Amino acid sequence: MSNQILLNDLLHLSNEEIKLYKVKFNQPNREGKNPMDEYKKDPEVIDNQWLFWRETQRYFRVGQFAVSFMRLTYNTWLLTTIKEVTEDLNIEHGVNYKGVSVEEYSKYFGRVIVKYHKYHQGQGRYLSKIIDQLEVVQILPTTFDGDDFPGYDNVRLTFSQLETIIVRNKRDWIAALENQKAVYLITDTSNGNQYVGSATSDIGMLLTRWKNYVSNGHGGNKLLKEIVSEFGFDYIKKYF
Repeated sequence: MSNQILLNDLLHLSNEEIKLYKVKFNQPNREGKNPMDEYKKDPEVIDNQWLFWRETQRYFRVGQFAVSFMRLTYNTWLLTTIKEVTEDLNIEHGVNYKGVSVEEYSKYFGRVIVKYHKYHQGQGRYLSKIIDQLEVVQILPTTFDGDDFPGYDNVRLTFSQLETIIVRNKRDWIAALENQKAVYLITDTSNGNQYVGSATSDIGMLLTRWKNYVSNGHGGNKLLKEIVSEFGFDYIKKYF
């Protein structure tokens, strides 16, 4: 007897109901955007824009149910939402559908992690074809919101990661940074240039300093101000 817990052990869909469900596997796209980065900032971006994006082919039709997974590792995926498709907007190369969440399953959104070996190239798949391959490997106690604070010696953040921590007010990170003095290193990955910063009680603890970087890219640092002035804030976001 198998000890596996499959996704449908949680959803309890009948054979007829399963026929109406289609899965979208969200993973890094051709432009290099990673859905994980988007999800950490705002899960709604994945549940609306990524899930309902259409290039040329139609993934869904009205009356179907769209199941959204986001890649965590090579073969593990986070269930982010399940929505009934209510409208087809007839848009190519854009968000083509509207839908409403299935509240019955909302307690699982952002918490259920399944194991699935994605052997097919396309992102869409009928649930009926893979229903026996979606093994539940973990149910998180709370909604997934990104990486936990790793300890001061292991803090290495891209601008995007720092921005996510600040914007989403991640409690473990906030608690670790808000009363912490520090000397830290900022690196420009495009050319290897490095800048030393400090946070003390006189100018604001680490959280205050890093919030300033997120807000304007330079945090009042003279050299960084010059870079923002010459190359723009987007340069900081991309390379720092």
